[in-house]
Amino acid sequence: MSTASIREVVRGDGDRFVYVVSALAALNGLLFGFDTGIISGAFLFIQDTFTMSPLVEGIIVSGAMAGAAAGAAVGGQLADRIGRRRLILLSSVVFFVGSFTMAVAPNVPVLVAGRLIDGVAIGFASIVGPLYISEIAPPSIRGALTSLNQLMVTTGILISYFVNFAFADAGAWRWMLGAGMVPAVVLAVGMLKMPESPRWLFEHGRRDEARAVLERTRDEGVDTELDEIEETVNKQSDSGLRDLLEPWLRPALVVGLGLAVLQQITGINAVIYYAPTILESTGFGGVTSILATVGIGTINVVMTVVAIALVDRVGRRRLLLVGVGGMVVTLAILGTVFYLPGFGDVLGIVATISLMLFVAFFAIGLGPVFWLLISEIYPLAVRGSAMGVVTVANWGANLLVSLAFPVLRASIGTPSTFGLFGFFSLVGLVFVHRFVPETKGRTLEAIETDLRDNVSLLD
Repeated sequence: MSTASIREVVRGDGDRFVYVVSALAALNGLLFGFDTGIISGAFLFIQDTFTMSPLVEGIIVSGAMAGAAAGAAVGGQLADRIGRRRLILLSSVVFFVGSFTMAVAPNVPVLVAGRLIDGVAIGFASIVGPLYISEIAPPSIRGALTSLNQLMVTTGILISYFVNFAFADAGAWRWMLGAGMVPAVVLAVGMLKMPESPRWLFEHGRRDEARAVLERTRDEGVDTELDEIEETVNKQSDSGLRDLLEPWLRPALVVGLGLAVLQQITGINAVIYYAPTILESTGFGGVTSILATVGIGTINVVMTVVAIALVDRVGRRRLLLVGVGGMVVTLAILGTVFYLPGFGDVLGIVATISLMLFVAFFAIGLGPVFWLLISEIYPLAVRGSAMGVVTVANWGANLLVSLAFPVLRASIGTPSTFGLFGFFSLVGLVFVHRFVPETKGRTLEAIETDLRDNVSLLD
């Protein structure tokens, strides 16, 4: 076989390997999504086992979010300290423990403890999944590969809906919650043989290992990429997280925090957590409402696949603008539907379609693009810690919305509640147009260089 023929056979091995690595790391998102969706169905039956006040009910539902905020608060620094791969392994172990604890909980305090433990794991996972993939993926396909994490989030939600439906007739909420042990084991076993992030290795003085990882995940350009990484490492200061307060990094901080909060206050997780409750209010029965959420979950997955196919072609900004714009319109329709009385069965159909469209527009915009952007726009020295800060804001907003949603529905009504989400979506549309940069096709080092040189990423 000629040298040219050998080159043709070998070419593409790096791409194949990086797809495998990214797919395994994206299982972090599966843990995230599974926990998000599983409680919506399980909670309908937990109430039959334990006597709880409304406050305790809210604590059980939101306990994972409180744990996630705590996990995110320390997860970024852990990712910078012990490495991305080790944190992924740690998150899978913690998630397994949390799922097991919930499944065997003899009382409410133990159940809440399990929710908190699970939350810490998904706090870790929500940071380290996109962080690891963005640092190991080639620039030309980084958007699609990093968005695999969000695809797994939506897949985890959909799987949890199927699990809920499978055990709904028996009311077996312990099996619902305990099923989370399965993806935790798959993630841990899969990551045992995976490499560490080449950028983390280089930053910690392990240049040869970083080169070896790049050679396994690239078909060309390894030397150039190593030189760019070295240049950014040499520029970075020792101040760590305090760098986020530097003037040159404020635009990136504004973008990250703004998108983190807007992703939640536009109402997506209120829909995910309370979809069965919302649909019950339109006339669906309990089991039927759970089945209807399977349709919503399917739309979520399908449109995330569409986003993955488009994100490296049309760019991050355009997907955000289309997605958030669509959310504004669908929330306006949803609020109007709930405002108009006397629709009967028609109300349920229109509300379900509106919810599906709302989720669809979220899934091509704010869902995947937020996590992708925050893994791209921060410099190597503080990337993990910065993502930790932003993710804490995201989980804090998530917690606030999940606690406030039932209160808002009771106090100002369902139409006004969705109208409020629509207003925040309109604010989000303006924010994206004004502040969010385009990072399509650029190396992480080039993005950092432009920030340092005060070059607007909106140009």
